[in-house]
Amino acid sequence: MNRTRKVALASTGLFALLLVVVPASSGSSATAGSSSSPALEPTPGQAIGLPELSKASRECVDCHKKESQALYQQWGDSKHYRGNVGCYECHMADRDDPDAIRHYDYDISVIVSPKDCARCHSKEVEEFLGSHHSKGGRILGSLDNVLAEVVEGNKGLVTPAFPDGVSPAAVSGCWQCHGSEIKVLPGGKLDPATWPNTGIGRINPDGSEGACTACHSRHSFSAAQARHPDTCGKCHMGPDHPQKEVYEESKHGIAFFANQDKMNLDSNKWIVGEDYHVAPTCATCHMSETKNQPVTHDIGLRISWNNRPVVSIRPEESDAKMGLPGKDVPWQMRRHNMKDVCVNCHNMQWVDNFYVQYDALIELYNEKYAKPGKALYELAQPLLKPVKFGNKIDFIWFEIWHHEGRRARHGASMMGPDYTHWHGTYDLAKNFYSEYIPELEELVEDNLHSDDPEKVAAAEKLQAKINEVLATDDHKWFIGGMDPEEAARREKAAEEFRARYK
Repeated sequence: MNRTRKVALASTGLFALLLVVVPASSGSSATAGSSSSPALEPTPGQAIGLPELSKASRECVDCHKKESQALYQQWGDSKHYRGNVGCYECHMADRDDPDAIRHYDYDISVIVSPKDCARCHSKEVEEFLGSHHSKGGRILGSLDNVLAEVVEGNKGLVTPAFPDGVSPAAVSGCWQCHGSEIKVLPGGKLDPATWPNTGIGRINPDGSEGACTACHSRHSFSAAQARHPDTCGKCHMGPDHPQKEVYEESKHGIAFFANQDKMNLDSNKWIVGEDYHVAPTCATCHMSETKNQPVTHDIGLRISWNNRPVVSIRPEESDAKMGLPGKDVPWQMRRHNMKDVCVNCHNMQWVDNFYVQYDALIELYNEKYAKPGKALYELAQPLLKPVKFGNKIDFIWFEIWHHEGRRARHGASMMGPDYTHWHGTYDLAKNFYSEYIPELEELVEDNLHSDDPEKVAAAEKLQAKINEVLATDDHKWFIGGMDPEEAARREKAAEEFRARYK
């Protein structure tokens, strides 16, 4: 007789069963191959999934395969289909859910949130909810949001949830990557300013944050697609965080696009060095399995610098500010995790030396531009119009750290030399010296002779700080203060270069 063991893999009405057939002892002492050995009758086993498609999902399919053929085919190509996980298993809702609607004989919700996905994928959702990705919708109140809502936009988009209007620039721009706060209208319909939206930090009606479909597009929910760098490129590109472009110019990206057919992207087991070896993708480095690490949906656990702020900080600091579990994971451990990925293709000297280069670039940016620039900007505040982006210098400083500074830092982190230099440190230097410092000096000049003694005092403090910054070793070249020996060495090198290429 055979014994069947059932293992429940999910709750809330959705049960995925793993049936393992284990031959029980027959009580016979017959040896293997003996004619007296009992014959083992084949017993049907059920792989991970449901034994059959539910009645509710069959009814959904009967309609949607006619009305939504593309969605039906996408689902039919998915692992959900092969596991008999259908429409209702994902879209089921309780009648008192904020976004529940009555659809024929069933209560469903249009939005499938991480809380819904957690019925089966609890580990992945828990990791994701501990990541910065899931908090992307908390952009409200940031400088980026001020730009989209006020500077760039207006309140021209009027909807039931926004009777006073909301900026189309925010709705179609910021919210589509960061995520909108979904507003539910009477009857369960979703406000058009907030839906459709697959922003990574979407704030859902059930209180959860995030959208799994930001990376695993419905309704195929393909792991191969999530592993492809183009998926990350929906958000991680552009003047302020060009990770996609940096990747494409790096040796990693060049190798990927030259060898994409060898990447084995649709493999269930996708371990770098075992299942593919020609190139890494974004997922390889930040999420995917190695011989020593499991897959993680917390994309910060292999990052040793947070390059989003004005001054780069260690990631555990930003995790602590957001109350994330990563606050307890020091940057040294995160770097160890990333090195574990790197050594599948590179030796440890190569990896260690890369981090020496990377750290040096971060220190250069922090010490030469970010810290003095931030101090100067703060001292300039009493002399500016108290309106965000109401002054030319607001834009100059914002682009120095938010665009050029990030490009330099991200370029170095992913080995993109053009983004590190020409789109990064070159633009940093050009705008620091030709725009930022002159604008600050003009601000000082305009206020030194003011009738307001407070403005005069503020101008004097700002001028003193400008003088202090420009007198440092990093900036003294700008005022003709380069060390004579250094100047002579550079002139000699320049002469040799001209002689070589005349």
